[in-house]
Amino acid sequence: MKLRALLTMPELRLRAVTGEDGLDRDIRWVVTTDLLDPGRYLSGGELVLTGLVWWTGPGDSEAFVRALARAGVSGLAAGDVIRGSLPPDLVAACRRNHLPLFEVPEDVAFATVTEHVVRHLSTARAADLGAVLDRHRQLIAGLTHGTGLDPLLDLLSRDLGMRCWVLTPTGRLIAGTHPLDADPAALAGEFLAAPRLPHRLPGPDLSLLPVAAETTSRVADWFIACAGDWTAWPAERRALTDELAAIVALERARQDDRLSAEGRLSQELVRLAASGTDDVLPHLRLTGLDPDVPFTAVSATAGGGLRPGELRTVLAEVLPGRPLIGLLGDEAIALVPSAPDLAPALRDALSVLSPGLPDLAAGVSKPAAAGELRGAVEEARYARRLATARTGPVRVVGHDELATHVLLLASVPDDVRQMFRERLLDPLVTYDEEHKADLVRTLETFLQQSGSWTRCAERLHLHVNSVRYRIQRIEDLTGRDLSRLEDRVDFFLALRLR
Repeated sequence: MKLRALLTMPELRLRAVTGEDGLDRDIRWVVTTDLLDPGRYLSGGELVLTGLVWWTGPGDSEAFVRALARAGVSGLAAGDVIRGSLPPDLVAACRRNHLPLFEVPEDVAFATVTEHVVRHLSTARAADLGAVLDRHRQLIAGLTHGTGLDPLLDLLSRDLGMRCWVLTPTGRLIAGTHPLDADPAALAGEFLAAPRLPHRLPGPDLSLLPVAAETTSRVADWFIACAGDWTAWPAERRALTDELAAIVALERARQDDRLSAEGRLSQELVRLAASGTDDVLPHLRLTGLDPDVPFTAVSATAGGGLRPGELRTVLAEVLPGRPLIGLLGDEAIALVPSAPDLAPALRDALSVLSPGLPDLAAGVSKPAAAGELRGAVEEARYARRLATARTGPVRVVGHDELATHVLLLASVPDDVRQMFRERLLDPLVTYDEEHKADLVRTLETFLQQSGSWTRCAERLHLHVNSVRYRIQRIEDLTGRDLSRLEDRVDFFLALRLR
């Protein structure tokens, strides 16, 4: 509501005394006061009503009007039932401070002025809310018709002057109808590292807003960059950006392929590749990918509150080409076509996201033919286990860091590996459970120390004779001889298979 609208209300009969050039100011609320200095009770944009009880002489007018001007009020409406007219010094003070002044007739109560203005403000805000809801319907209609987010952002820019862009945490631009005068990667870094959201960037004068902060980890979410300072937006504009965020969340969910036919096919392919069945090639042909192209396997797990589905989203964002990604429990497996040197690129891409990835371990296999995907998955898993043992928020281990015996173990069927491990170690595990003898740990330490009785005893804080007794018990329970290289190798491999 503008100050000018006060002059169009016949019930009030207000007269503009001075400040006609400020009649286009907005009225945010109405306040009645008889204090000489009411500034601490004002926040700006008010129409102040006063009966001049504070006035005792010409000097009071300047103090009162200056307090109103400092507070940023829109205008002053005054009436003096005792003197019948406004003091000339009050008119002069309003003129000097560029404050619009209205005279209230003696027979018009301040309550009547307040009632009419508040009713007008409520009607205007209801109309603004209706406009917001109408725009919301337009936005939803555009999304439903599959036109994407660009037409929606164009609507906001055209109707409200709001310039917005939608980006991923890697800095990939999803939508935007204007050139973005800022580095998208830098914006993504600010989004990931911001202590709280929304977050204002004073340099480029942008505000960063999350899309689904309450339901999605920041590193798996999209974000909206809007021109301007969000703290200065009116309530209606903030409500509209909340609606926009909800709609962007719908578009993000629509683009998530987990429930699509292609996503379900990727999940099934990953399951088949990990199990080593013969049905991989027929399913691979259904995806439209060339089965003659080598695939690189990636195994990843995450902590720090990142859910498996969100881990899958992160991998889909950073991996090249058309990766086939599935979940096996809390582990994400990706099969990436034509990616011969993937580990360094994946390490660099995930490092960019490290502010939002407190704990992620990934392993990368060497390229393998479509018929050898099971071995590639196992190799990636071994590399991921090695990465898990390392420190840092993001750890990526490539196949070139694996020892040769790990490559051998990756090609052995699961049932064979399980049988091998159980035959060698189960007698020791059972004995440890019954007698608390710590034979498995003793065996592992003995092999790590290359069969040295002394060094093994030092590591375990035991007497050498105690170590000899435990090794003898291991040999008795398993029928193996730890002085023989072949038996030591078998035990070493069995321990690696745990």
